[in-house]
Amino acid sequence: MLKRMIDERNDHDESQRDLAKAIGYHHVQIARYEKGINSPPIDYIIKFCEHYGVSADYILGLPKNMNWPR
Repeated sequence: MLKRMIDERNDHDESQRDLAKAIGYHHVQIARYEKGINSPPIDYIIKFCEHYGVSADYILGLPKNMNWPR
């Protein structure tokens, strides 16, 4: 998960500070998530996905063929 998040941020040429400003987090906290010191909370993952326009399934590394509850 962390590698995908870092890769996504880098693919958009954004620094940790840029991301922090865009989604309302402190850049030090983002650095701790990316280093694996702290686990990112769900609200961070949601804001991250919305900011970059990616699915949480992709960020979490879930397979594409999972069934959704009906």
